[in-house]
Amino acid sequence: MKKLWDFGWGLYKKHEEGINYLIFGFLAFVLNYILYFLFADAMQLHYMAATVLSWVLTVVFAYWTNRTFVFKSQNKDTGSVVKEFVSFIGARIATEVLELVLMYVMVDLLSINDKISKLVCQVLVILANYVLSKIWIFKKSSSDGDN
Repeated sequence: MKKLWDFGWGLYKKHEEGINYLIFGFLAFVLNYILYFLFADAMQLHYMAATVLSWVLTVVFAYWTNRTFVFKSQNKDTGSVVKEFVSFIGARIATEVLELVLMYVMVDLLSINDKISKLVCQVLVILANYVLSKIWIFKKSSSDGDN
């Protein structure tokens, strides 16, 4: 049993960043749905308001978990944290726009089933968010180079 544990732990440590990204991404996905239903059903907000509120709160959660558990940002000063946060929000807005454009192209222009299109878009958005977070937002460098 110890060998299996050691193997699993070694595998986790080798791919810790990617595994943590998937775990906290899944939690953000679940949080988004829970918040949406809370705002839309329990609070009787319009579905668009519920969508925006759930997205905003989920992005804040995603920033915190990505910063703390996935990419383990070492930025401590207020300016660096604000820059990191604004970059994260900007990237998430950009990938949301990407998803909307891709959904329009696949569903309206190419007549691909919306559920299949949504799945394809989600995979692309998750990959884009990871890449943007890794190379632009939470990049590991000792300098404050241009972003």
